[in-house]
Amino acid sequence: MSDVENASSNSETEFEQDCVMPVRSSNPIRARSLIRNNLEKSSSNNQQQQPHLQSRMPNIKVFSGSSHPDLASRIVDRLGIDLGKVVTKKFSNLETCVEIGESVRGEDVYIVQSGSGEINDNLMELLIMINACKIASASRVTAVIPCFPYARQDKKDKDYVPDVYTSRAPISAKLVANMLSVAGADHIITMDLHASQIQGFFDIPVDNLYAEPAVLKWIRENIAEWRNSIIVSPDAGGAKRVTSIADRLNVEFALIHKERKKANEVASMVLVGDVKDRVAILVDDMADTCGTICHAAEKLREAGATKVYAILTHGIFSGPAVSRINNACFEAVVVTNTIPQDGHMKDCPKIQCIDVSMMFAEAVRRTHNGESVSYLFSNVPY
Repeated sequence: MSDVENASSNSETEFEQDCVMPVRSSNPIRARSLIRNNLEKSSSNNQQQQPHLQSRMPNIKVFSGSSHPDLASRIVDRLGIDLGKVVTKKFSNLETCVEIGESVRGEDVYIVQSGSGEINDNLMELLIMINACKIASASRVTAVIPCFPYARQDKKDKDYVPDVYTSRAPISAKLVANMLSVAGADHIITMDLHASQIQGFFDIPVDNLYAEPAVLKWIRENIAEWRNSIIVSPDAGGAKRVTSIADRLNVEFALIHKERKKANEVASMVLVGDVKDRVAILVDDMADTCGTICHAAEKLREAGATKVYAILTHGIFSGPAVSRINNACFEAVVVTNTIPQDGHMKDCPKIQCIDVSMMFAEAVRRTHNGESVSYLFSNVPY
């Protein structure tokens, strides 16, 4: 054997002794393979000893608009990351200005902005934030919109004047969808769209989460007589929603047929179903002025319901809504925090809140990691 070959053999032996446990093999190729395997095992053991390194979420940024900062804070706390730095302000002429305070190049960006409060200003702020991140070279921009704005204007419907139809009504939900796409949004995450067909207004993926799992959990934990309850829809459009909840609870359901003379004003109501001597649980996707649910609650008590609860996904509570609830016969009016509810809960002790931040956080985590979000359609992540 030559001196060069001896030197090479000695260097390999020293490498084995210094790096990992000695590997004895007459075949130098086999020895190097065993050394590599030992190094990989050592690296794997180090990762197991430091589990926090595995739970980190790289290349993700979550920003909050001004409509619901509390929900955004709860989402990032659940994810174990910090909220992104952003400054939103208005000029003297009320133009919206947004400044992203950190780099988003190549990042997976999520912007949390609900359609509540000053809806038009908040929508414009969301569009500007999406565009600012997109032109700053963000890899993907996802708009997390817990309460989708203009969702009730989803079709050309007949006017509220009887027997008069019009073709001049706008489809504003489609317009909002176009604006979000043009601004640069690559993905939308929302909850309980007023009309599920709004998903078809987009040419980008839309994940419409459901509050139903959280509602079921609240009913089982807070209504002692839930086995003797009946799930009621305040209008025919919510029949599918209440039948799903009734099936999951193994109870019966009813619905109320209503006719309107004009927007936010109910002309008549007819109850379809037997609620006598039962706990009635009104379920709807949103409540604005609360004229419908308060009228429905009176109808249910007249029909013999022992208690009346209302569970709503989006508690808008505009105009006289809070005073109507205070004067109504509800045991409780339960809403999710897709819209800020702190002020409403102070003014009305009947209003209670379900936290759905964990559902949005899990949707963000699964989307970022390329996992399915269908688990959230029927389960609450703990």
